[in-house]
Amino acid sequence: MELDRADLTLLELLQRDGRTTIQALSEAIHLSARATLNRVRRLEAARVIEGYRALIARSALGEQVSVFAEIALKDQRQAVVQRFERRMAATPEVVACYVISGRYDYLVRIACPHLAHYHKLISGWLDDAALGVEKIVTNIELQTIKEFAGFPLPPSARKA
Repeated sequence: MELDRADLTLLELLQRDGRTTIQALSEAIHLSARATLNRVRRLEAARVIEGYRALIARSALGEQVSVFAEIALKDQRQAVVQRFERRMAATPEVVACYVISGRYDYLVRIACPHLAHYHKLISGWLDDAALGVEKIVTNIELQTIKEFAGFPLPPSARKA
């Protein structure tokens, strides 16, 4: 799908605040509310906009430990990889999971109420031979400098 400047401006504004009204969006791109709503719906239908969600302050959930785990699998057979990826997708504590290049196969971000919970979680992965986990290197987050807030858009959209 080809994105024009108005589409990029809409995406920039909606990434910043998904609750921005159609009226405010229409004023920003200098189109009618109906034309703006049609553009947003077109972006949603094309899966350029995949959804909307609330960002919850971690502090509101009480103490949380955030861990980045580098995980290597014993082998790369498709069945093993699929089983591992299904487990990651189904584990609520896994907030992000990426296939990466380098020494490890995956980078997994995990949020747990405490380290003992994290230890129990990864021990289960290591003990489950069907998952094929060879090694896990744990990196505990000490401080967040910048959290993911959306993908960068071309400079032409940033003037909004």
